[in-house]
Amino acid sequence: MPSSLCFVMLLVLASVMLSGCGRHEPRVEHSMTTSNVAKAQISVERSPDSPIAYVNLATVLLKEARKTGDFSLTMKAEEATTRALELDPADIPARKLEASLHLANHRFSEAIVAASKLRDELSSDSFVYGVLTDAYMETGDYAQAVTAAQKMVDLKPGTASYSRVAQIRSLHGDHAGAVEMFIQAARASDPNDKETRGWCLVQVGDEYWKNGKYAEAEKVYDEALTNFPGYFLAQVSKGRVRASSGDHATAERLLIEAQAQLPNANAALLLGDIYALSGDIGRASAQYDKFDRIQEELGDAADHKRLVISWADRGKVDKALEMALSEYAAEKSIHSADLLAWCLFKAGRPAEARPFMQEAMRLGTNDARMLFHAGMIAKANNERREAKQLLSRALKLNPEFDLIQANEARVALNDLQ
Repeated sequence: MPSSLCFVMLLVLASVMLSGCGRHEPRVEHSMTTSNVAKAQISVERSPDSPIAYVNLATVLLKEARKTGDFSLTMKAEEATTRALELDPADIPARKLEASLHLANHRFSEAIVAASKLRDELSSDSFVYGVLTDAYMETGDYAQAVTAAQKMVDLKPGTASYSRVAQIRSLHGDHAGAVEMFIQAARASDPNDKETRGWCLVQVGDEYWKNGKYAEAEKVYDEALTNFPGYFLAQVSKGRVRASSGDHATAERLLIEAQAQLPNANAALLLGDIYALSGDIGRASAQYDKFDRIQEELGDAADHKRLVISWADRGKVDKALEMALSEYAAEKSIHSADLLAWCLFKAGRPAEARPFMQEAMRLGTNDARMLFHAGMIAKANNERREAKQLLSRALKLNPEFDLIQANEARVALNDLQ
C-alpha cells in the first residue's frame, strides 16, 4: 500500500477505535475541531496524570490532521500518546494509537510487533488486524496481509475492513473488485462522518484514474466534494484528473486552491509538471522545491516512495538511489522493489534493475507507472519485444499516468516501432 494511503487509513482507524463508529464546511468544521482540541488540552491541564486525557487529546489531534491535511499534528499526537503510555504502559487505547503511529512514521516492523502483542490480548478486536494488514502490505508480506484483512472482515465488516480488502484487490490487479469494495466502504460509513465518506469516495476515484477512466474518476471526486466541500484530497485528485484530460488551466486553479488551504506535496508536484510542460521552468522549479520542502518537514511521515521517484525523474539519481536502497532494505514490498529498479535504471545499471523490476510486478498490479518502468528497463536491456508490450500496456491502461513520464513512454515506444 502506498504510504499516503496507509497514513490516511490509520488515522481513520484511530477515530473508529475510540469513537465506535467506523474530510468540510471548512469554517464550521475547522472551528468545531479547533474547539475540541482546546477542550482536550484543558482536560489534560486539569488531569495531568490521566492517560485517558492524553489519549483523547491525541485522538482529536489526529482527527484535525486528517480533516485539514496538516499531518504535522501527528507529532503532537505522538507526544500525547507517549505521555499516556508513560503514565500507564498497559493502557489499551494508548497502545492502539501507538501501533497506528508506528505505521504513520514508517516503523512497520514495530507496528507488527505492537499489533501482534495487542492481538494476543484482544483476539477479537478488529482494529489490531487492520494495523497488521497495513504493516504486512508495506513490508511485502501479502499472504499475511490477506489473512489479517479476512480476519478483520469476519470480526467487523464495515468501512475500515472493506477499504483494506479493496486495496488488496487493487494490488492484485482486480480493478472491478477494488472499486466494488471501496464503494461498499463508502456506503458503510456514517453519513454524518463526511471526512471518512469523502476519503472512501476519493479512493474510488483514484482507482478509476489509475485505470484511465477519467470521466468516472472526476464524477466521484465531484461527489466527494459535494459530500465534503473543500476536501483537500478530492480537490487535488480532481486537479490531477483535469490535468490528465488536458485541461491544464482548470487543473492549475484547483491545485492552487488546494495549496491555499495548506501546502500539499502532491499539489506542488502536479503544478511543477504543469509549469514544466508549458516551458515555465522557473515556476516549475519553485513547485518542485516546495514538494521537497513539504516532504522534508513531514520527516518520517513523508511519502518516501513518491519522493524517491520524483528525485530520480528530476535527475537527483544518487540521492534517489541511496534512499531506494534504504527503503528496500527495510521492506520488501512491490513498491520498494519498483523504486530500486527504477533508480538503478536511472543510474545506468539496467541489468541490475531487471530482477527487482520482476519482483515488483509479481502480483500483477495494474499500475501504468510500474509498467512504464518495466518497459524502459526492458528497452535498455535490448529486450525490444517485451519493452514494446509493456510500454503499450502502460499507455493503454492510463495514457497520462504522469504528465512528464507519459510523454517519455510515447517517445520510447515510437523508437521501438
